[in-house]
Amino acid sequence: MRNIALKLMYVGTAYHGWQIQNNAITIEEVLEKALEKVVGHPVKCTGAGRTDAGVHARAYLANFRTTSTIPCDRLPLAVNTRLPRDITVTGAVEVSEGFNAISGCVKKEYTYRIYNARLPNAFEVDRAWFYPYKELDERVMQAAADCFVGTHDFAAVRSVGTDVKSTVRTVYWFDIQRQGRILSCRVCANGFLYNMVRAMVGTVVYAAEGKFPPEAVADILEGKCRTDAGPTAPPGGLYMTRLWYDEPGLNEGALE
Repeated sequence: MRNIALKLMYVGTAYHGWQIQNNAITIEEVLEKALEKVVGHPVKCTGAGRTDAGVHARAYLANFRTTSTIPCDRLPLAVNTRLPRDITVTGAVEVSEGFNAISGCVKKEYTYRIYNARLPNAFEVDRAWFYPYKELDERVMQAAADCFVGTHDFAAVRSVGTDVKSTVRTVYWFDIQRQGRILSCRVCANGFLYNMVRAMVGTVVYAAEGKFPPEAVADILEGKCRTDAGPTAPPGGLYMTRLWYDEPGLNEGALE
């Protein structure tokens, strides 16, 4: 039995996230059906994380086990002919028997895009958060974002009611960059809570709006109260952009 890791990317607009659900179409369901047609038997994929409905991935990893002898260099083309155009397999690597795409992930990066302009852009619909209310100062946003970097309890920026053993995570960077009307917010951490990135983005936007000074984010984290932070930004602006693994064969460090 071989253990195969698939590198893929997808536009999540038409899907209800990665994980299979009873009443909605998901990335995992579509990928597994395509794989079953290629390898000739049922498969179960393990993904790098549970992206939410409408969220995208420029870099994603999923592994599955198969008795098929199809070479890894032929798998992407074979699977892609059976996938819709908004999901693409970009590579396949045979990994160790015990490898798991979610538990083997050392750290992840998400990028959130904001389209900050007075008028909308049709090509950015469901690809960025359209924000027409004021020109956001990326320097204020960066000052607020810096407060998130480090090891903290992130209870203030997670969806209320989610059940996890710990809300402590380590954020390695949270960088804000502007290119014209697009603001890119890159966040890397050793793990993320449900809606954590989107709530972090909403919080730095609130700081730029003047709802509170950027340095107040440190106190918001300390207070652990979700209502003290900013809103949860819309899903369409969020992309999984980099993944890090120690697994031989994936040892280039980051998938992007």
